[in-house]
Amino acid sequence: MTRPIVWAFGITAVAAIWAVGLAERFDRSALTSAAVGVPPADARSAGAPFRPNTETLFADSQGHFATEAVIDGRRLRMLVDTGATTCAFTYEDAERAGLSVSERDFRLPVQTANGTVYAARVRISAMRVGNIVVQGVDGMVMPRGRLSTSLLGMSFLKRLNEFSMNGGRLTLRG
Repeated sequence: MTRPIVWAFGITAVAAIWAVGLAERFDRSALTSAAVGVPPADARSAGAPFRPNTETLFADSQGHFATEAVIDGRRLRMLVDTGATTCAFTYEDAERAGLSVSERDFRLPVQTANGTVYAARVRISAMRVGNIVVQGVDGMVMPRGRLSTSLLGMSFLKRLNEFSMNGGRLTLRG
C-alpha cells in the first residue's frame, strides 16, 4: 500500500523541481531580452521568428541571389557577388542613387573578363539591405554600358557579422 504513495510522491517532487527550473529559465530569458532591447513575444509578428538585423535571400532559377539595396532613400536592384572585392554600380544606378562622378574620376583600373576598365571610386555613407544597415561602404562606379547589373560585393558583405548559404537561401546577419 505504501509503495504507490511513495511512487506518487517521487513523481510530484520531480515535477516540482522541473517546474522551478523552467520558471528560472523563463525569468532569465525575459531579463536578457529586456537588456538587449528585444520586443516581447506579443509585440512580434505572429508566426515569424524575431531576428534583428537578419535578411534572408532566395536563389532565383539560375542560382543567383538578388536583393534591393537602399542608398540615400533610393532603391537599387543588386546581385550578391562574393567574388567582387567592392560593391560595383552601373553608371545608371549610380546616377539614380545620387552617387555623382565625373569623367575625370574614372581612373581606377579594374580587371574584368573583357579586359581592363577604368572605374570611379565612391564611398557610400550608409547602405541598407532589408533591416541591415552598413555605414561607410566602399564602392566603384563602372563606365556607362560596362556593367549590366550592380553588384553587392565584399565591401558590404565583410562588414556583416555573418553570411551563410544553405539550401537555396542566403542569410545575412548584421
